[in-house]
Amino acid sequence: METFDYVIVGGGAAGCVLADRLSASGKHRVLVLEAGGEPTSMWIPIPAGFSKLLTNKKYNWLFKTTPEANTKGRAISVPRGKGLGGSSLINGMIYVRGQPTDYDAWAAAGATGWGYTDVEPYFRRLENYQPGDATRGKSGPFHIEQVHERFPISSAFLKAAVQDGQVFNADYNSSSQEGFGYYQAHQRNGQRCSAYDAYLKPARSRPNLVVQTGAHVLRLELQGQRCTGVTYRREGRDVTVATSIEVIMAAGAIQTPQILELSGIGRPEHLQSLGISVKHALAGVGENYIDHFATRMNWRVKNTVTLNEMARGWRLMREVAKYYTTRKGILTLGTGLVHGFVKTRADLPSPDAQYFMVHASYANAAERILDRAPGMTIGVSQLRPESVGSIHIRSADPFDQPSIEPNFLSNEVDQQCIVNSMKVARRIMSQPAMAAFIEHEMNPGAAVYSDADWLEFARNDGQTIYHPLGTCRMGTDDKAVVDPQLRVKGLTGLRIVDASVMPKMISGNIQGAVIMVAEKGSDLILGKRRAD
Repeated sequence: METFDYVIVGGGAAGCVLADRLSASGKHRVLVLEAGGEPTSMWIPIPAGFSKLLTNKKYNWLFKTTPEANTKGRAISVPRGKGLGGSSLINGMIYVRGQPTDYDAWAAAGATGWGYTDVEPYFRRLENYQPGDATRGKSGPFHIEQVHERFPISSAFLKAAVQDGQVFNADYNSSSQEGFGYYQAHQRNGQRCSAYDAYLKPARSRPNLVVQTGAHVLRLELQGQRCTGVTYRREGRDVTVATSIEVIMAAGAIQTPQILELSGIGRPEHLQSLGISVKHALAGVGENYIDHFATRMNWRVKNTVTLNEMARGWRLMREVAKYYTTRKGILTLGTGLVHGFVKTRADLPSPDAQYFMVHASYANAAERILDRAPGMTIGVSQLRPESVGSIHIRSADPFDQPSIEPNFLSNEVDQQCIVNSMKVARRIMSQPAMAAFIEHEMNPGAAVYSDADWLEFARNDGQTIYHPLGTCRMGTDDKAVVDPQLRVKGLTGLRIVDASVMPKMISGNIQGAVIMVAEKGSDLILGKRRAD
């Protein structure tokens, strides 16, 4: 049996960071196990290629939620990246730190050492954002750029937001998140900068780092209260490897609790009901699942050319040529062009809603098929949902997808926030600056006016925006799965370093926070002091 100092389960965003940081000194032998493959698709470096990858089973686990009454019995897609780089290969590349109070709330909930003053140095360590002020990192491995493209309708939308009383904010990742402006994306020179590009690819030449793709982890190996290794299946053969220091789970908020439960770590009654022997009772495994829920409002527009027309025919050929010669144009766009972080009530201390404006509309959003006529969309999302669900295995088969029960819109605060958020979006669109461009509102449409109608639209049409977290949350109470050092409670030799440890949702897209957790987690593992 081969032995490594550290075995990292999962080669996604967190796994890439850990592989780089833990192998950098050359002192430790590190193994990364990734169930997916190498990131070889031609669509990965092209930002607009995310639309091709979100439905590609080679790069996406294609998870779906269990149908629930709150969302009209729909099975909602929960894409998760598959392959080295994980979801950073297929996501919309939007980079958001969140609000300082998000992390202070983590600390208040028992995640000691994870307040904003503790995590802010790690955001600066990971960032390479040249336009930023002194609050932003400029020499980190993760390249970030502001969206470069400008269009008449996006400029008009920003003007309309100001007419509505909102503020313009050039850097929502600096002193204040509130306001409207152009998104920041993890890109470099017009190409996607994935966690694989930033962290793992430069480290792969190190002789002390071994990366195994196509390695589907079956279970963790335990001897008493110590995790001693991992068993995985690769090319039809089961292989067990040992660790001399630690196994580090970095499989994400869906698959980390799945692997723990398959290994006999979790709620005893659930494991026993599936015929799995209980190795270590931990009631919080798979609980506290939180995700961002969003609706998409769209309008038929006029007097402008939108992505609907630019992404087909001769216009598309022109854009392809522009991209390959200049790294500019519509192929550099991800899921958001203009951002908005808004207070939906005047009494709130900080924004509770996020907007994603793009001058495009889908005829079929699930299949990423654009309308043929000009259109624009505003994605509307509550920043910090109170609704909490769970993720648990449904069988002892490690290849069976787990049951994902998000419980969306079960909390009255969430219901009112999503309704208020859509009302504000409609109000902005009614400002004079948009008058020359708007033909009519397509969805939800002018007939939707009462709170009950707005909520019904959200229940029928809302989707996750792919930010699952919290299913192995850190803390000090009985339901916490890991302590603030990210060590699994009651066991030695096992840590979790991924989105599953986040105790509460952050205010915005979570990719940046996942990488921050991995940066800080690597220091905790190596016993280093806080980043400066």
